[in-house]
Amino acid sequence: MKINFTFALAALLGTTMVHAAAPIGGIKNVVLVHGAFADGSGWQSVAKILTSKGYDVSIVQEPETSFADDVAATKRVIDLLTGPVVLVGHSYGGAIITEAGNDPKVSALVYVAALQPDTGEVPGALLQKMPAAGKGIKPAGDGYLYIDPAQFASDFAADLPKAQTDFMARSQVFVAAAALGTPISNAAWKSKPTWAIVATQDHSINPELERFMYKRSDSHVTEVKASHAVYISHPSEVSKVIEQAANAIPVR
Repeated sequence: MKINFTFALAALLGTTMVHAAAPIGGIKNVVLVHGAFADGSGWQSVAKILTSKGYDVSIVQEPETSFADDVAATKRVIDLLTGPVVLVGHSYGGAIITEAGNDPKVSALVYVAALQPDTGEVPGALLQKMPAAGKGIKPAGDGYLYIDPAQFASDFAADLPKAQTDFMARSQVFVAAAALGTPISNAAWKSKPTWAIVATQDHSINPELERFMYKRSDSHVTEVKASHAVYISHPSEVSKVIEQAANAIPVR
């Protein structure tokens, strides 16, 4: 009698073997791009959900030193993948995917409470069209910006636990002000199908600005009652929209 030693060992150890389910058709590769004042770790819950469903999830750790550097960091990750990609951006990450999304591998874009500039538009200037409620962004004195830790929770993540937002405030990544002052050379959403999430309690990007941007791009829009950190506080809802984008595009 042949013995399956893998399953025998699992039985002896009292463990359950769980295999990730493969995505039902559609795109397999998902690339997640964080925004300013944050890093890729915020995508952890979204990545876990998508990975458990069989998606190949990559997380960009852009340096936030310049717009060109951040776009290059995103393209570097895309270059490592085989096959079509769903490119997802949060906040300032939306500007990044608007430029990096012109890569031929990118088949769909997802904007999560994100900037969605048009060709020639400057992300920082776009924010001023409809100013947000938050006022905590301050200069660091050397060309970089940060969020005042005393206002970080209310501006960025009011629906997360205090201990978590305290740590996020202390570990925030300063962003080069010039990165927000660089115009978009070619808006990828003009030629690629686009999904978007409006965070209705966003204090970092005005929800009305999100609605304006997503309407002009004819995005598939979902609204979530959440802070700017909707990708952290509501990972299931965000993952669902990413899956919609992945499954809407036929893979050849």
